[in-house]
Amino acid sequence: MTTEQATANGISITYEDKGPREAPVILLVMGLGGQLTLWPDEFVEALNAHGFRTIRYDNRDVGLSTRFDAAGVPNLKWMFVKAAIGLPVRPAYTLADMAADGMALLDHLGVQRAHVVGASMGGMISQHIAARYPDRVLSLTSIMSTTGNRRLPRANKEAMQVLANRPMSGDKEDLIAYSVRAARVIGSPGYPATEERLQRRVRSDFERGWYPQGVARQMAAIVSDGDRRAMLKDVKAPTLVIHGEADPLVPIAGGRDTAENIAGARLLTIPGMGHDLPLALVDTLADAVAEHAKETASVAA
Repeated sequence: MTTEQATANGISITYEDKGPREAPVILLVMGLGGQLTLWPDEFVEALNAHGFRTIRYDNRDVGLSTRFDAAGVPNLKWMFVKAAIGLPVRPAYTLADMAADGMALLDHLGVQRAHVVGASMGGMISQHIAARYPDRVLSLTSIMSTTGNRRLPRANKEAMQVLANRPMSGDKEDLIAYSVRAARVIGSPGYPATEERLQRRVRSDFERGWYPQGVARQMAAIVSDGDRRAMLKDVKAPTLVIHGEADPLVPIAGGRDTAENIAGARLLTIPGMGHDLPLALVDTLADAVAEHAKETASVAA
């Protein structure tokens, strides 16, 4: 993979730009702590084969993009307590800031309008992009994401426990084993990854840009963002919501709530899919995203 660096929105953003320069652009926005590599290569290649130019990037505070060390690491337990009792949470940056990063990256690349596809926290960021920059968004696809509605079901107990119990030893092999276990817990029960593929991906990401401090600050941005349902009323872009029916981390109710709060949104649910992008579903997901984008283009024409 060949990546490049852009100075955008006052920070450095690492990105990959792939596909024909003249093709319509799909901006891929990844979720909490996820590097751009968490978008499977096969998924990106499938979108390129559908005739799209793809741009995937490391969000701020993750991978090889700017890290916000000076902001310190928030106390997540205290942060969740404050949020639960209605006290304000003051993050180092907001999801709106992260949405501005994506737009600034498009500016750097000379891209005026794009189809925006976000997964998990990336879906939340993409919702902000669509609501705040309507003239820049051709279509929106929100994958395994939610609205911030506090009445929705929470993650299941096992998923919450594994994410809350990151090993503190700092030992590389302990951390890799933990990451593999976490991926298994939140992943797709109907489409489990092979052990070899999962180990290879986790080890590669660890060596490329393991940075757990950034995950905590990104989590603070999510918590402080609150309920986005009012904002979603401002989304005018044609919207597709994709959600796994077996998602243990962001239950399917989050996808339904997203679709219900965006005018005209279409909901696609996938049996057996959890909170990941399994290899077995790459073609299904890429076909859905590409079809949605092409339908948008034909309507606009």
